[in-house]
Amino acid sequence: MENASSTKAQVVYFSHGGGPLPILGDSSHAAMVQFMQQLPDRLHRPDAILVISAHWEEPVATVLNAANPPLFYDYYGFPEQTYEITYPAPGNPELARKIAGLLNDQQIPTGANPQRGFDHGVFIPLMMMYPEADIPTTQLSLLRGLNAAAHLQLGRALRPLMDENILIIGSGFSFHNVRAFFNNQQLGAPDAENEAFQNWLIDTCTGDISEAERQNALLHWAQAPHARYCHPREEHLLPLLVCAPLANQPAEVVFDDQILGKRAVAFLWQR
Repeated sequence: MENASSTKAQVVYFSHGGGPLPILGDSSHAAMVQFMQQLPDRLHRPDAILVISAHWEEPVATVLNAANPPLFYDYYGFPEQTYEITYPAPGNPELARKIAGLLNDQQIPTGANPQRGFDHGVFIPLMMMYPEADIPTTQLSLLRGLNAAAHLQLGRALRPLMDENILIIGSGFSFHNVRAFFNNQQLGAPDAENEAFQNWLIDTCTGDISEAERQNALLHWAQAPHARYCHPREEHLLPLLVCAPLANQPAEVVFDDQILGKRAVAFLWQR
């Protein structure tokens, strides 16, 4: 999709599924796989991709500045072929430097890592979205300690990127209670607690409220209905807390379906 806004950034937060299961034909990921494969049709083609993945935490905000990043197979117990996956997208040291500069301008300490590879929160969804692996891609870490205010601050600091043709991806999971994924006797059994939290996320991210109110709600996300049931540890939610203030406008729901038997949602921000 090309239009007059095609030079502007696009921001998406989505659930990246369980390890490499989406590319192994797992039936509980079928809706997610279809969404990922079709998502580029809703977007204009970006010149670069920035991913904030749930699977990278550092003491300071750290950018991946390798020119040709390898893959980091950060999952365990899967078939041998999942450790032979390739996704040879080029890195983007120039964008990494720009991101570090924007953060430094706001007195946010930064670091750079030229050796770490793309983790599965990056290469699994991108394999489905852009299988040609031809868009320069970089990654920004989360911050250890998982402080909500600090991640909202990251998003605000990166707002100048919205004037560039970049796809910014928050790669997490809107429900991430690993024990609950496997506790149900029947996959996809009703889960009222998860329903309540997903509805809160939709109301918060898409609602007709001021951006200050939206960010305040996200700052206090743990007070939302059944928040800690859905996120005993919040690393899979925090990419959303970077994306929302970065986009600084209401989101559109672009996915609302089951993944691993649990309801999960995805949001898109486009100018």
